[in-house]
Amino acid sequence: MTGAVWLSLLVVAGIKGFSRTSCPWDLAAFGGTAQYVSHWAWGMRDGGGGHCFPAGHASTGFAFMALAIWLRSASPRAGAWAWGTVLLAGLLLGWVQQVRGAHFFSHTLWTAWLCWAVATVLHALTWRRRSVAYPC
Repeated sequence: MTGAVWLSLLVVAGIKGFSRTSCPWDLAAFGGTAQYVSHWAWGMRDGGGGHCFPAGHASTGFAFMALAIWLRSASPRAGAWAWGTVLLAGLLLGWVQQVRGAHFFSHTLWTAWLCWAVATVLHALTWRRRSVAYPC
């Protein structure tokens, strides 16, 4: 579970390091100098500093989806509370950055999806390994 949290953070940071997407505050429409280019237009520069997609601050909250998935396996009630807390934390951290002009809402949502995907894949791999190692 701890590995999934760290891997989620590393995946987001890794994509962010290669991203050429600039922050909203860098865009000409909001007073900057960059032109809007979709973050899916890989390799295209927008004239800004880049490294703004996905949302790094939100990943601090969303990375703990691994904990929520693990808790859900042990206790559905604890898992539900963990999911609520993790989603609230990630969305709150994302919202703060959006208010500052650092991210679009889509950056926060993609960060949530990336963290969920990492946590889900690792949970499935470890659950499968445990079920094979300890058959009932």
